[in-house]
Amino acid sequence: MNKVLIINASVRNEKSHSRKLTQLFEENWKKKNPNDNFTHREVGLEEIPPINEKWIASAFIKPSERTKENQSGVKISNELVKEFKEHNIYVLGTPMYNWSIPSGLKCYIDQLMRINETWKFHSGVPDGDYVGLLENKKMFILSSRGDTGYGENEKNEHMNFQTTYLKFVFGIMGIKDISIISLDNEEFGGEIFENSKKEIYQKIEQI
Repeated sequence: MNKVLIINASVRNEKSHSRKLTQLFEENWKKKNPNDNFTHREVGLEEIPPINEKWIASAFIKPSERTKENQSGVKISNELVKEFKEHNIYVLGTPMYNWSIPSGLKCYIDQLMRINETWKFHSGVPDGDYVGLLENKKMFILSSRGDTGYGENEKNEHMNFQTTYLKFVFGIMGIKDISIISLDNEEFGGEIFENSKKEIYQKIEQI
């Protein structure tokens, strides 16, 4: 039995296309895997606090030296990390904002990116050799974008700081099995966008 974590990052609700993608994914997955458990984490419509000086002071304390008092700055982070670790499949729905990711998603990632929790240095001290601590995990990134051509070897690849960043940063945590499905062409609307939706919906239904 899998434990699936659905993460939604859009600041839009009913009009969000990335939310429609995660909804379709969940409906399709449940039909094929009725015994799997689902959890939802909202990072778009609910505020995830950004890290601050108190967070930094707590996060870099060695595990052997941690106390309730000196860990107060990462209380929310600990809850999010615990939830993240407990799941083995992640479904991340996110739009592209200004060629990157929503600020709420960035805050969420910052809360997850914890030394000696989701990653570590290979030697135990800063050595530039990052080791991910999350093993046997699978992630689906379901993105929505106004324009097109952001894929590998496409005209706007150099402007894609969305899925490329997400694949990199979650890879640092140890998640190497990452599938990316992107719904493009929203700003064009009409037949162009409808054809894009049809194609992407079919890809999700085939998972």
